[in-house]
Amino acid sequence: MKDIEVRRMGSAHAFFILSIMLSTFIPPLFLDNFSVVGTHLPWLWICSLSVAAVNFVLYVLLKTTPSPKRNSFYHKVSKFLKSCAYFLMSCLLFHSIIVLYGAPLLESILETFSFAVLLSTFTTLRCLCMLGPNFSAWIRVFSKNGAMSIWDSSLQITTVCSLVGAWFGAFPIPLDWDRPWQVWPVSCSLGATFGYVLGLVAAPLWIHWNRKQLIYKSR
Repeated sequence: MKDIEVRRMGSAHAFFILSIMLSTFIPPLFLDNFSVVGTHLPWLWICSLSVAAVNFVLYVLLKTTPSPKRNSFYHKVSKFLKSCAYFLMSCLLFHSIIVLYGAPLLESILETFSFAVLLSTFTTLRCLCMLGPNFSAWIRVFSKNGAMSIWDSSLQITTVCSLVGAWFGAFPIPLDWDRPWQVWPVSCSLGATFGYVLGLVAAPLWIHWNRKQLIYKSR
């Protein structure tokens, strides 16, 4: 494993973290009374769009996956449309799972869907940019010993950290503290964001620390 590849990953992850920081600290300069908690819904969409933009730019620049054999304009359009459909299905699936876990069915439906979009941006969008709309590749990456590159390992770590962070974020909601950040879905989305950032920091460090033990199969 080349150290330069780990450094490339670290640099890419730094841009993701920077996008989240900018989506938190730049809007208050232009929008009155903007805050992560007080105006949480706009922040959810700004953060999702910022992370999505970085995903697209890094996908074009880094090329972490081999170029497909079919590279025609029709194939690119078909891949893009399929990716959009996958992302939309991911948002609807996350929305359904969140409701099954106790979120309001009709009340705060926009907040619930926005949270689902944030989760999809942290997880599904990275899969689409790194693996494409190839469901079998997704299953391979998230199966035991399925990672074939450090980028696959990074995808595993950041996805799990995002979902676990969202789950932990739900714990304070039923507590009778009457805090603004207990309003749905503030604590869950903040938990997912903190988990995502933790995964972005931990992935390169863990891969670098275990680089001698990691052996990836050829594609």
